[in-house]
Amino acid sequence: MSLAAETRRAVDRRPFLRTALRAGVVNYTAAARSLAVDGETDAIATALRRYADELPAHETDSRDVRVRMESGIGPLEGATDDADALVTVGGQAFGPVGSDRTAIVAAGDVDAVALATVLARLTVEELSPTAAGVAGDAMVIVVERREGANALRAVEDALERVGGRPE
Repeated sequence: MSLAAETRRAVDRRPFLRTALRAGVVNYTAAARSLAVDGETDAIATALRRYADELPAHETDSRDVRVRMESGIGPLEGATDDADALVTVGGQAFGPVGSDRTAIVAAGDVDAVALATVLARLTVEELSPTAAGVAGDAMVIVVERREGANALRAVEDALERVGGRPE
């Protein structure tokens, strides 16, 4: 495998680096040092520059969504009817049960890319969702009650800058 191909493969295993290359915000030499690619740092940096030139520019768009917060969310234990469930992940349903969690519900132009953007933003804010999912035109993120207001602001902000649709 050529050095260029090996460098591209290493970048593609690090989505954040690929996004940074597309956005044009990479120190190529520092990035070259961080990759597990055999070769001279300068040659790897050159391969990174060339790869960046070939990638489409990083673009974002604002999604048309309505975001709301719903308190008193928790696991629906032994629920035989999931009609009240806001989100179900791996067989565990979450819905209104007067519990200690809050759901952030976004309705409208949402998809897996929007969910990934939201989860990345929540990570930056050091907020850790209990559950999250997207289907149809709804996205639900469940967080601890005390994190609800901060999570709501983070979700709204993230949905203003969602990366472009998958290529």
